[in-house]
Amino acid sequence: MSERKRIHLCLAKMSEEGWEQKYIQEAFDTNWVAPLGANVNGLEADLKQFLGGEREVLCLSSGTAAVHLALILSGVGPGDEVIVQSFTFCASANPVSYLGATPVFVDSEKDTWNMDPDLLEQAIRDRIAKTGRKPKAIVPVTLYGMPYQVDRILEIAKRYDIPLVEDTAESLGSRYRGHNMGTFGRFGVLSFNGNKIITTSGGGALICPDEQTKNEALRYATQAREAMPYYQHETVGYNYRLSNISAGIGRGQMHVLENNIAHHKHVQKLYEELLADVTGVKVHVQPATGEYDSNYWLCTITLDPSLRIVGQEKAYEGIPRVDCEPNANVEALRVYMDAAGIEARPVWKPMHLQPVFASSPAYLNGVSEAVFKMGMCLPAGPYVTDDDVRYIVETIKKAKA
Repeated sequence: MSERKRIHLCLAKMSEEGWEQKYIQEAFDTNWVAPLGANVNGLEADLKQFLGGEREVLCLSSGTAAVHLALILSGVGPGDEVIVQSFTFCASANPVSYLGATPVFVDSEKDTWNMDPDLLEQAIRDRIAKTGRKPKAIVPVTLYGMPYQVDRILEIAKRYDIPLVEDTAESLGSRYRGHNMGTFGRFGVLSFNGNKIITTSGGGALICPDEQTKNEALRYATQAREAMPYYQHETVGYNYRLSNISAGIGRGQMHVLENNIAHHKHVQKLYEELLADVTGVKVHVQPATGEYDSNYWLCTITLDPSLRIVGQEKAYEGIPRVDCEPNANVEALRVYMDAAGIEARPVWKPMHLQPVFASSPAYLNGVSEAVFKMGMCLPAGPYVTDDDVRYIVETIKKAKA
């Protein structure tokens, strides 16, 4: 019997027709391997069409770069405050600090694990009362592909006239009421990192409201060079453009995007079915209102604190303890699955618990901390087969002490 291959969370899978290599070869054949070029233009056009054709798309070196430029174009600067969802990867918050501003973290609601609208409004009112100024931007996140409560958060942002920067880095293809995530706010952010729904190896995109705004973002992304025959710079710019080679990978990946989304949803349903009767393990699912359509970039579960996992008593042996960390059964299950050839990982550690943001204001209700202590991400990528899912579920069952 052949040895089972390691099951990864989400590995990039190239198109069977070799579209990626075709577009890359075109870049070499034309000797256009630098940023900009036909592949960049083509990927931007393909993404614009996929997102409904009403927004402009600017391809960049990373999703983090897209968040940074969105905040600049929202007028964020030194001394300002930006409301950021706490339950997220650090790339949602770090660009706030790049600009000398302060992130104000808002906790999650329990259904989607995304920004709590009630806490959002509370935070806005409190910051105005304490500082005399309203926050310069709001950054909700579509965690693991799950749409946030768009209607309520968008209404609050509009009522207070605060730009909404949607961090939809994990949710290309996710929709709310039939509309693509990233197209509701002033800006949307995409990531094409190697583990996303589609990849450009490394890269991202900024979804812009119009061509004028896209051109302004492009100027910042190309070192803020002015339209002169010589090099003139009147503001500080950045080297954020996407390589034409990387964009070639992305153009090829657009051919498999719909298949990838369908695959992630299929894997999610299989987890829901196979784990339904497993005591102490709960699969996180989208609200059953018909409005949410998650791409399920990663499938997530929570473990009951009372659950006992093999090796739980030694879960953190030799590891420095911190004030807040996942429950020992989460770490024990991760280690058990790793030994079985399965990559699993804890959910994101909320930003308000990160030492680097210890001094930032935070509006909390305990949801993200509770999920962080109990949550785990399971493989869902294009290479994960039905047999892999069954093996993962059987491994989880065997891990129960």
